[in-house]
Amino acid sequence: MSDYLLDDSPLSPGVIYRLLSGAVCPRPIAWVSTQDKQGNANLAPFSFFNVASVNPPVLAFSPLLNGSGELKDTVRNLKEVPECVVHVGSEGLIEALNTTSASLPPGEDEFALAALEKADMPGVNVPRIANAPVAFGCKLFDMIRFGDQPLAGTLVLAQVVSIHIDDSIWDGRHVDMDRLKPVGRLAGSDYIRISDRFAIERPS
Repeated sequence: MSDYLLDDSPLSPGVIYRLLSGAVCPRPIAWVSTQDKQGNANLAPFSFFNVASVNPPVLAFSPLLNGSGELKDTVRNLKEVPECVVHVGSEGLIEALNTTSASLPPGEDEFALAALEKADMPGVNVPRIANAPVAFGCKLFDMIRFGDQPLAGTLVLAQVVSIHIDDSIWDGRHVDMDRLKPVGRLAGSDYIRISDRFAIERPS
């Protein structure tokens, strides 16, 4: 067994990243489109992602600074155009999602790189992925930056203003997990499916 008091015997940021990403899992994947003030689109996946509030509806995701301490295009774009579309990473589009994790120069379009068609999203000017089964059009609610050092995160709080959902996976009350087929992120190059599920009744 090992115990680490980080102030006394600090682990490197790379080691802490591997420990956190390996232990805090599986994590849902936010596939986020943004655009800069020139209208150049960006699309990137983030696995530090969850729901932060329901009323108002707010999603939370956190892009990390890269190894040189530089902001991701997603955060830079949100500062210029405070809107985004958050898609749920799903099995049917996992190869395209992985393709958009590549590091491209600012202004280059990951939609084109992954051969993904754009579609309009109500309530925002940022495009959504045309064939994604679920998408949330969002306005920036807040951003909190945790530092300037490599791998520091920027917590993005995005308020949902519109929802696109395929009728084949939504009956007005429940999302059909077997049709949506969301994928989760593990560590390294590993992902997880939801094909094995169980239920436990919550206490009253």
